[in-house]
Amino acid sequence: MFKKLSLRSRIFFAMIMLVVIASILIVAVTIYQYREEGKDYHNDRLERKEEQVLQSISYTLKETTYPITTENLGHIFREEIYKIADVQNVNFNIYDLEGNLIKSSRPSFEEDSIANCLDAKILNYLRDSGDKRYVEEKRAAGDNYQAIYSYINDPKFKPIGIMNLPYFEDNTFNNKELREFLFRLGGVYLLMLISAIVLAYFISKYITRSLQTISDKMYRTNLTRRNEKIYLENPGEEIGKLVDSYNRMIDELEESAVKLARSEREQAWREMAKQVAHEIKNPLTPLRLTVQSFERKFDPNDPDILKKVKEFSKTLVQQIDTMSNIATAFSSFADMPAQQNETLNVVKIVKLALEIFNEDYIHFIADEEEIIAKLDRTQLIRVITNLVKNAIQAVPEVESPRILVTVATEGKYVKISVADNGVGIPDGLRYRVFEPKFTTKSSGTGLGLGMVKNIVENYKGTITFTSKEGKGTVFTIKFPKQQRK
Repeated sequence: MFKKLSLRSRIFFAMIMLVVIASILIVAVTIYQYREEGKDYHNDRLERKEEQVLQSISYTLKETTYPITTENLGHIFREEIYKIADVQNVNFNIYDLEGNLIKSSRPSFEEDSIANCLDAKILNYLRDSGDKRYVEEKRAAGDNYQAIYSYINDPKFKPIGIMNLPYFEDNTFNNKELREFLFRLGGVYLLMLISAIVLAYFISKYITRSLQTISDKMYRTNLTRRNEKIYLENPGEEIGKLVDSYNRMIDELEESAVKLARSEREQAWREMAKQVAHEIKNPLTPLRLTVQSFERKFDPNDPDILKKVKEFSKTLVQQIDTMSNIATAFSSFADMPAQQNETLNVVKIVKLALEIFNEDYIHFIADEEEIIAKLDRTQLIRVITNLVKNAIQAVPEVESPRILVTVATEGKYVKISVADNGVGIPDGLRYRVFEPKFTTKSSGTGLGLGMVKNIVENYKGTITFTSKEGKGTVFTIKFPKQQRK
């Protein structure tokens, strides 16, 4: 989905995402740092308490009158354990070397929660560790719980007991500070996010403004007219190169368009000249043969001389009419009269165009009595007559010829169809049907359908056809019709 966004949207969202990701990372690092600091604080505090308690125990051992042995620890610390716990503000327990509880500083009603015998795993860890101490970490009642175990040594540094110091981590203060800090940090991040959105909007708009100008110019680029160049004030290096490339392309396009137009005009005139020469030569050949034959056979004393002269004249007139029709056809195609947009009843005009044909196999059907459109009356008649003439020429060898002309409404368009059951158009020639010089007939200029297509497209219409060889052809024209108010 991100790939489908515009460049401006990508820049905008990328900048916002950078701020959001940076904020999330900073919050995560802040929480991690607070937790690490809290952990270090509790570890340091536990070590200090351990050291203070052990110092107090050592001092008590020095001052006691009892022999310093494991068996006398209960007597030595019978009262002193409470004093030490009160001074250090901690509770601790004393075990013998076998892990049996000797004395605890906790009140008697809490003794049930104290382990009377240490786990063998603790004793093994304590004995095998290098510093002769073991720290146990657990979670109890939703808080982190630590318990440290250290040997109690006599003045000769011989272990005589085990001191156990339980410690519950109280993170209430740290959590409160963290919440307050995150709340203030959230306010700052919210302000940063709003500022980033505004800044990203203007930066993305500024960056893509030049690209949008270039895009608009390129979208409006057209070979059929003169294109404007792009002029920007103080463009960046990359944008400047892009603008220079576009302007250079416009210059090259204009040169290519001029050359192409000149070449097309020359090619069109060459093709037209060839077609005109070819069409004029067709009647000239029989005309020449007729004159030569008449010259050879002419005899003033022939009793049928008048009849022969009349036939000769008739032949000459026919060939001259053919040449005149050719000239008229080329003139009509090359110099189409200006369109006169009239509000017409298409049904009436099509019916009028068909009245010049006498063939009884031509039929007309209209869905409505009146379909209004703005067209040129003369050109519409010319379109219909050309299509019907082509249909007539396609059905001479058909046993039961039939031509059907229909007028109907199709949405916002007027639809005119001319269908015949003639010979059809071969598949290999369909793409050439509307070429100005193309014809499949032995006579004719091949300009009819080209002229029809030109007229239809000038009115923003379309002309299509379907054909099946040996079955017939249907030409369909669609003109925009006038909407009723």
